[in-house]
Amino acid sequence: MMIVELIDGEDFRQRLVALGVHVPEQACPETAARLAAGCHRADGVEGLESAVREWLTKTDIMLPSVRAAIEAHLIPALNAAG
Repeated sequence: MMIVELIDGEDFRQRLVALGVHVPEQACPETAARLAAGCHRADGVEGLESAVREWLTKTDIMLPSVRAAIEAHLIPALNAAG
């Protein structure tokens, strides 16, 4: 049996932090995505676009709250910038 790790709020937050976005430890996916979108609009976040593309290929193992946050905040921020 293969065990697959779900992309949960903490995984999402850690990945954003690795990209240089300051996200508080207890932030929910919605807050994390809003913070990342704001950073991207202000200064750009290198690697954010490729991270979002990667996440969107893994929606089958992503918690719905993470997917909703990406769709509500990060996709519009990337579309506005590009």
